[in-house]
Amino acid sequence: MDRLGSFSNDPSDKPPCRGCSSYLMEPYIKCAECGPPPFLLCLQCFTRGFEYKKHQSDHTYEIMTSDFPVLDPSWTAQEEMALLEAVMDCGFGNWQDVANQMCTKTKEECEKHYMKHFINNPLFASTLLNLKQAEEAKTADTAIPFHSLKMAVVDIYHSRLKERQRRKKIIRDHGLINLRKFQLMERRYPKEVQDLYETMRRFARIVGPVEHDKFIESHALEFELRREIKRLQEYRTAGITNFCSARTYDHLKKTREEERLKRTMLSEVLQYIQDSSACQQWLRRQADIDSGLSPSIPMASNSGRRSAPPLNLTGLPGTEKLNEKEKELCQMVRLVPGAYLEYKSALLNECNKQGGLRLAQARALIKIDVNKTRKIYDFLIREGYITKA
Repeated sequence: MDRLGSFSNDPSDKPPCRGCSSYLMEPYIKCAECGPPPFLLCLQCFTRGFEYKKHQSDHTYEIMTSDFPVLDPSWTAQEEMALLEAVMDCGFGNWQDVANQMCTKTKEECEKHYMKHFINNPLFASTLLNLKQAEEAKTADTAIPFHSLKMAVVDIYHSRLKERQRRKKIIRDHGLINLRKFQLMERRYPKEVQDLYETMRRFARIVGPVEHDKFIESHALEFELRREIKRLQEYRTAGITNFCSARTYDHLKKTREEERLKRTMLSEVLQYIQDSSACQQWLRRQADIDSGLSPSIPMASNSGRRSAPPLNLTGLPGTEKLNEKEKELCQMVRLVPGAYLEYKSALLNECNKQGGLRLAQARALIKIDVNKTRKIYDFLIREGYITKA
C-alpha cells in the first residue's frame, strides 16, 4: 500500500537503507513487521531479497512515497511540504524567493495555492477556531490576550537575534571585547606575520579560536625559523663556524652600517651647502645619531634636481601652536601651520575612533600629495600622537 513518507527534499534527512547504507530516495520500502526502529530498504536491496537478523524477505511491506496529491491534483504532497518550508525560510509574501527555492512552481502558482489552501481554506479556519476556543476555555483565568502578528516579521526578528548571538559568541571566544589589548597582542609579531593575521582574520569565525591561534603561531614560528636559517647561512657564507665569531661579526656589521649612514648623510647635505638652514638641520640629525637617538625628519635624497628650500614660517598663522619638531616638519614638507593642525586633528580623531590608523586611511582623510601624507603620518607615529592599526 502507499503511505506518506518523509517530505524533505534533502535525502540526508531520511534514515539510510539498512541494506547498502545509502540515502533513501522515494519510493522506498518499509517493513510492516519489523521495528521500531523502522526497517527501511531501497528498491535495489528489496528486489534482491535482502534479509538481516529478524527481517525476512517474505515480510509484509509498505511503499513509502509522497508523490501523490493532497489538496490539489497538480500539487504533490512533497511539493506541499516544500512550499511550507519555503514560506518559513523566505517569509510570507516573498513569493519570488519561495518559487526560486521550490524550483518546480512559479511565483504566481505559489501565491495562489498558498492563499487558497492555507489562508482562505474554511476547513483549516474552522479547525484553528475550535482549537483557539478550546485553549481560551482552558486558560480563561490566566490567559494573556493574543494579538495577531505577522509571523514573517517575527521570524526575521528571531533570525537577527540568533545572528547577533552568534557574532557575540565569536567576539567573546576570540577575545575581541578588549580591542586595544587585542591590537597590542598583534604587534608582538613581525610585520609579515601581522599582515597574515590581518588577512586570516576573516576566517576566524569559521574555525575555532584555539585552531586560529595555533595557525597564526605556527606561521610566526615558521617566520622566525626562516629568519634564523637565513642568518646562519649568512654566517656560513662569511666563513663563521662558532657563535663567538658570530657576535663579533654582528658588531662589525652594525658599525659598518652606521658609518655608511653617516657617509650617505654627508653626501646628502653637500648639495645644500649654500643653504644655512639645511646645514643646521643636517647637524641636528648628526647630533641625534651620535647620541644614540633615531634621526628626526629625513632629508630628501638627491634625485637629480635641486629640492625646494624649506618654507619660512615667520608670521604665518598657527606657528605659535607648534613645537620645534612640528615646525621642522612644516618647513620640510612646505605645509602652512594652519593646514598641518587641521590634518593632525583629523588623524587624531580617526585614530581614537578606530583604535589605530593605517597609512591608507590617512591618505583617504587627507587629500594632498601622498608623499606629504606619508611624512605627516610617520611623524605622528614617531612622536606618539597616533598608533598604527
